[in-house]
Amino acid sequence: MPIKFTGRMIASAIAGFEAQKRQIDAEIAELRGVGKEFGPATPEPVSDSTKPSRRKISAASRKQMGLAQQKRWAAKRSESLPETPKAPVAKKARRKMSAPAKANMIAAIKKRWAEKRAAAKKTA
Repeated sequence: MPIKFTGRMIASAIAGFEAQKRQIDAEIAELRGVGKEFGPATPEPVSDSTKPSRRKISAASRKQMGLAQQKRWAAKRSESLPETPKAPVAKKARRKMSAPAKANMIAAIKKRWAEKRAAAKKTA
């Protein structure tokens, strides 16, 4: 069964909360007064001392570690893959454009650029 609040109950609750608010405000003011003695409140800088420092590894050591890792991977691949000689794959020959086709292409490009320059000159 829901509780029915009366006007008197609500008024007394409000009065109690206002009294608590005045008490809290007084305590805040007191703390601010004490804080002025020590200067302006500034947050403490966060130090990186909580993080462990990372080791510095020389370039020679990194190269040595990389070579060792490549050697491990090569050994692992050779275990998993059977040796099958592959025939060398011939490179696909590049197609050559005929001289007349190349000339036509160059003429078309020159024509387009001439039209573009003319249009730009016209608008400017």
